Amino acid sequence: MKFDPQIHHRHSIRLKGYDYSQSGAYFVTIVTWQRECLFGEIVDGEMILNDFGKIVAEKWQWLETQYEYVELGAWVIMPNHHHGILVIHDDGRGGSRPAPTPPIKHKPLGGLVGAFKTVSTKQINLLRDTEGQVVWQRNYYERIIRNESEMDRISRYIESNPSMWMDDDENPNRT
Repeated sequence: MKFDPQIHHRHSIRLKGYDYSQSGAYFVTIVTWQRECLFGEIVDGEMILNDFGKIVAEKWQWLETQYEYVELGAWVIMPNHHHGILVIHDDGRGGSRPAPTPPIKHKPLGGLVGAFKTVSTKQINLLRDTEGQVVWQRNYYERIIRNESEMDRISRYIESNPSMWMDDDENPNRT
């Protein structure tokens, strides 16, 4: 069979020419492989995390402790996906630093999401004894948050997401 590069060509959803390592707020959605409901269930409009979901929560929070220039905004884990606001700052979030200091090399948004996916996948596969199994889809959705009103709207969306599960496009049992 002859190799066809068009078969493997994916259209990028990233904003062309934008530096995703620069300061800013980003709304990300990361979906499980084949939309498998892996992280728990929605009961009476509330997400109840199972052990895999608890790992995802722990590893999402790990980003903020691992990278001093990262701050987490609103976030929620759903049965088969995760929504979160990730803020990248120019400098660390505080504390005094001895001078002079070299500039902080920031991972771009994709690198941060990749680190999260890697550490959460390894921990989930360790727990379920399935080394090398895929947990997340290859890509992720992102949106650059441009102002406070957009931040507020997205935060409300994230916080209300479990109560909207029955109508969620990611819900395999959507009514």
